[in-house]
Parts: sequence; C-alpha cells; structure tokens
Amino acid sequence: MKNKNLMVSIAMLLVLALFLAACGGNEEGKNGDGGSDGGDKPKFLSMLTGGTSGTYYPLGGEMAKIIDDETGIQTDAPSSNASADNVMALSNEEADLAFVQTDVVANAIEGINSFEGKAVDNVQAIGSLYPETIQIVTTKDSGIASVEDLAGKTVSVGAPGSGTYVNAEQILEVHGMTMDDIDAQNLDFGESTGGIQDGNIDAAFITAGTPTGAVEGLSATVDVGIVPIAKDKVQALVEEYPYYAEDTVKAGTYNIEEDVTTVAVLAMLAVRDSLSEEVVYDITKAIYENTDKISHAKGEFITKESALDGIGIDLHPGAKKYFEEEGISASK
Repeated sequence: MKNKNLMVSIAMLLVLALFLAACGGNEEGKNGDGGSDGGDKPKFLSMLTGGTSGTYYPLGGEMAKIIDDETGIQTDAPSSNASADNVMALSNEEADLAFVQTDVVANAIEGINSFEGKAVDNVQAIGSLYPETIQIVTTKDSGIASVEDLAGKTVSVGAPGSGTYVNAEQILEVHGMTMDDIDAQNLDFGESTGGIQDGNIDAAFITAGTPTGAVEGLSATVDVGIVPIAKDKVQALVEEYPYYAEDTVKAGTYNIEEDVTTVAVLAMLAVRDSLSEEVVYDITKAIYENTDKISHAKGEFITKESALDGIGIDLHPGAKKYFEEEGISASK
C-alpha cells in the first residue's frame, strides 16, 4: 500500500511539474509591454509618430490601421517629440516602431551630434517613406530673403529632441553661422506657425513633408514666404552631410508664387531589433503592399522600389527578407 501511495504521489508531482513548465513556456518570449523578443506574435504594438501638426502623426495613424488590419496586431500611433526622442524610445524599448529622419537615426547609430556619447545599437530599419523638406518659413513681408538674413532674428529651430534642430544647426553652419547668431526658440510646428502669425517670432525651421498642415494653416491667414537656400550652399551641405538632397518647394504650395530651392532628408520607419523576424516581415509587407489604402498625400511616395533609398543603417532581418523576396537589393 505504501509503495502504491508513493507511486501515485510521484505521478502527481510529475504532472504538476509538466503543467508548470507548459505555463512558463507560454510566457516565454513576451515582454511586459506586449512586444516580443522571440517568435511569439505580440498582441499590441506602439508606433511613435511626431507632433499633431506635422506629417508623421496623421500618416502614422493610417499606417497603424493598415498594420492592424493586415497582421491582426493592435497598433497605436501616439504623438511624440519626433525623431531624436523616438530613436531613444526605441533604444529603451519604450516603443516598437517609430517614424524618424534618416539623418537623425544615422547620427544615433554613430553616436554623433545630439547622440554624442550615447550611441544606439539596437535600432534597425524597416524602410524609407518619403522626402522631408527643410522649410524655412516666414512671412512674405518679413524682409528675410536668405538664410543670412536670419541673423539677429527670433527663429524657431524645432522642438527639443527633434531632427529639425540638427537640420537648422547644419544649415546655419554651411552659411558660417551658429545658433548664437539667432534668437533660437524650441517650438513645435504648431507653436512655430502660431508664433509667426502672432508676430512673436520671425521665422521657423520646419522639416516635414510638403504641404505641412501647420504651414497650410498659416497660409490661410498671412502671406507665407519660404526662405531659399542658395545652390552653392546646397552643394556644400550635401558634400558635408550626404543624407541631404536638393529639393524644391513648388510654386502654388502655401500660395507662394515661385519655386523655392531648399534641401530634404528622408522620413523612414525604424524598429527595435528585438522584434522577431516574422513580425517585422509581416509589418513590412503590410505597409509596402497596401499604400493604395493611404489617403495622405505622402502615400504616393511610399513604394517598395524606393524603400531602401538613403536609410543608412542596417535593415531588420524581417524587412530584409521581404525586400529580397521582392527582388529589391538590400545592399542599397
């Protein structure tokens, strides 16, 4: 009888051990915020965008819905302070995906400019999206006709943590100027255009796809002017920082009368490297095969054929797998 009871007890312990192991296995690979560090499919994804008056926020909302619809993973697209903060949030695993500027994330990986001494090594690319034009916005009657004319003026250079600040710094640099030459204000896009309208600031650097909602709003109340960047300065900027490209704000945009020469960087979607290959493959496929569902004007620029242009950092293995299957070189 004792032997029989002992055998029953041992059997019950084995069953309990197997049950506990199975429960533990179900939790393995998931982190506390609903993301995934293994092959498990997360239930929830957070995709950081930018300020509500820029391009990232509305476009991000549409892309989040596509990811949700196509993958079954609930995805939200909260507003944020944009590129630099977004990169750090990814690095700290406080978000899963994020809109960033190509130049900003390249700086983060290299540990330079605003990332001096805090290089990031766990953020990878999904793909680029569209050109982000650096627009130096003012009013038509401000008397500011060149970058040099910004000297001594009150100028918004972007919200703290934004890529716009770095763009402003580099553009001033090629003109032999620094932030000390202007009265720099750290404002977001909506605050910038509001300040111009109220006469509290003279001009603002705004890095975003054109037309930008905040600037369109300004153009409804005042005559907008876009400050040109001279061709030789564009060339100098591109030579020093190859992630820039010459760009144009077309006549008619914001009711301006003539084309204005400026520069652009690219918007891209970045991801924390701990998301699984399968999940990132599905996200990449969802985005680049459903651009027809994007009503935002920038949707026409988002193509799988141009998705590897200018990214400058490593592709996530899931994104690389998708593009290679589509016959698009991942060596760009």
